Amino acid sequence: MKHSKFAAYVGAFALALPLAVTTVSAQTKTITIDGSSTVFPVAEAFAEEFQKLNKGQVRVTVGISGTGGGFKKFCRGETDISNGSRPILKAEIEDCKKNGVEFIELPVAFDALTVAVSPKNKFIGDCISVQVLKKIWEPGAQGKVVNWSDVDPKWPNTKMSLFGAGADSGTFDYFTEAVNGKAKATRADFTASEDDNVLVQGIENDANSLGYIPYAYYAPHAKQMKALAIDGGKGCVFPSTEAVQKGLYNPLGRPLFIYVSKKSADKKEVQEYIDFIMTKGAPLVTEVKYLALPAAAYAGALKHFKDRRVGSVFGGVPEVGISIEELMKRDAKS
Repeated sequence: MKHSKFAAYVGAFALALPLAVTTVSAQTKTITIDGSSTVFPVAEAFAEEFQKLNKGQVRVTVGISGTGGGFKKFCRGETDISNGSRPILKAEIEDCKKNGVEFIELPVAFDALTVAVSPKNKFIGDCISVQVLKKIWEPGAQGKVVNWSDVDPKWPNTKMSLFGAGADSGTFDYFTEAVNGKAKATRADFTASEDDNVLVQGIENDANSLGYIPYAYYAPHAKQMKALAIDGGKGCVFPSTEAVQKGLYNPLGRPLFIYVSKKSADKKEVQEYIDFIMTKGAPLVTEVKYLALPAAAYAGALKHFKDRRVGSVFGGVPEVGISIEELMKRDAKS
């Protein structure tokens, strides 16, 4: 089954999409979802298939406000589910608490956050180290590291064109934490967007580009851009689901989440939706080029949902490089 809406979405700003064609009636139930553009491809696939199964009885809308923007709506009680490309942060937990919104944290997939350049770029080679990425992206680089030759004197004396996630994006938080050592710490002179398709187009169309995007947005465009292997200190590793599964793609392998309002969890349609994701969603995760979790992880997440286990196993603290095994152990202990 192919989900054409994701491909058609390229270059468009989809802020609240009713995914899949449904016949809406007075009896139709609605599940409202917002948040991460990284999680959007898999959320779209979940929503489409679930709506088909329910034959117009349930309508699922998926917005793309970015992880941070999604949590703002979620913690005001405006959505049933929030998609996150990073765990919820302390300030967001406090916002939810102030408004009486309790939540259930459920991992749904793993991503290989991808650093890519124009295919016309021949001088970098196939690999870039985290240290070089920091030299390019750290806050002190602004106004100093402008041309490629400022990074390496062997590289051309031409201006770099940088593309990265917007400030409300969980990808922005994760990349800056992983590369610069602190979330949101970055230079400001780059093209920023919460819409990953804007970044895809920028990387493809500029010979001096370098940017970072989720793997699901890179994979359909692999012939139009060049993904770089990442050297996190133990050698160069190309982004792939296999590398993430083996725990080799560090520090840019990351878990993806959905957060379910405890209040919404009492709705029958939400219960059926979560059961569908956790029992039948793995092939859809694979289809959109993310890494599905082991069956035991989905079973554990479904149990947490049914038990209404609220809160985050991360405690609101940014964290990078967590493996699938560690995530499962942490879930099991909680």
